[in-house]
Amino acid sequence: MENHNDESINFGRSLIVPSVQELAKKSITKIPPRYVRQDHNQKPLITSSDDTSNLSVPVIDLHTLFATDSGSSTYSSELSKLHTAAKQWGFFQVINHGVSEPLLEDFKREVLNFFKLPMEEKQKLWQEEDNHEGFGQLFVVSEEQKLDWCDMFYITTLPHNLRQFQLFQKLPPVLREKLEAYSTEIKKLAMAILGQMAKALGIDGEEMSELFDDGVQSMRMNYYPPCPEPESALGFTPHSDADALTILYQLTETEGLQVRKDGKWVSVKPLPNALVVNIGDIMEIITNGVYKSIEHRAIVHSNIERLSVATFYSSSMGTELGPARSLVAQQNIANFRRVPLEEYFKGFFARKLDGKSFLDYMKVEELKKNVT
Repeated sequence: MENHNDESINFGRSLIVPSVQELAKKSITKIPPRYVRQDHNQKPLITSSDDTSNLSVPVIDLHTLFATDSGSSTYSSELSKLHTAAKQWGFFQVINHGVSEPLLEDFKREVLNFFKLPMEEKQKLWQEEDNHEGFGQLFVVSEEQKLDWCDMFYITTLPHNLRQFQLFQKLPPVLREKLEAYSTEIKKLAMAILGQMAKALGIDGEEMSELFDDGVQSMRMNYYPPCPEPESALGFTPHSDADALTILYQLTETEGLQVRKDGKWVSVKPLPNALVVNIGDIMEIITNGVYKSIEHRAIVHSNIERLSVATFYSSSMGTELGPARSLVAQQNIANFRRVPLEEYFKGFFARKLDGKSFLDYMKVEELKKNVT
C-alpha cells in the first residue's frame, strides 16, 4: 500500500479554508467580506432582455461521429460542427455520448450523498496543508484572496500510480466503485473525442495517441450552496482550464455555468443526459492556437443548490507539452513554448486563478519579451 503513495505526484497545495456548505447552513443574511466580489456586477452579462440571449453553446451528436461511415456527408457535417465549436466557442454539449444512463444516475446519487456527509466525516477527507486533493478549495494562495461560494472535492483518478491511495481508501465504498466506473468511461469518451479532433485538425493520429493514451485524469466535484447575496458572490472565479479536455456532468437542472463569448457571459443550459465538453489550455497549446480554451465561471442562487462533477483529461506524464509537431510542420510556426508536463502543472496550481493568464505565460511572444 505504501508504494502507491510514494509514486503519487503532488501537483500543488492550496491554503485551507472553511466549508461554505457549513456556513450556508447558518441563517445568515450577509455573506462574509472574503466572499464579496466588488467587480462581479460590472462584467457584461447576457440577460433575457438582450437580443443576444438566444446564444447557446453548440450541441454535438457523438453517435453520428462514432458510428457513421467517415466517408459520408452526415459524418463530415458533424465533424465540421465539432471543429467549428472547438474553434469558435471552446465549449459544446455532447449527446448520445455512450456513457450509460444507469451509471450516470448511480454516480450522481453517490456524489449527492457524499456532500450530505456530516462534517466530522468530511474532515477525514479534507485537504492536507501540503496537498490540494480532498475537500476544500483550489488556488487559494493568500489569506487576503477572495473565495468562491463553493465547496469542492478534488482527486486524481488516472493513471493509478498517480493516485493518493489513502484518500481513495477513505471514500465511501459505493462512491468509490461508481467513481472507478465513471472515470473509466470518461477516459474512453475523452480519447474518442480527441481522436475525432485529430481528424478535423489533420494531426497525426499516432501522435495524438502517444500524447494521451496514459493521460492524467482528475476530478473535481462541486457543491454550490444557496447564497443569501448571490449578486455579490461567485461560485467559481472566471478561468480557463489547464487540461486538454474537461467533461462536465451537471447533476442538477439549475443553471450556473457561464461561458465568455464575445465579451458577454452566456449560460449553459443543462440538457437531459448531455455532458458539457470544453477545450483546456493544453489543447490550445497542442493545436497551436487553432482550438481555444475559453474563460468560464459559475454563478450562485439565493434559494437553490447546484452540483456538478468536472473531469479533467490531460496528456501523459513524462510527455513534453507543446504544439503538435505534425501541425507545426503544416503551419511552419510554433506559437507556444515546449515544457515538461509536470513543470506545467506545478506552475498552474501555484498561481491564483486569473482568466487565461497562465496560457499567456506559455506563449512564445511572452518568452521573447522576457529575454529582451
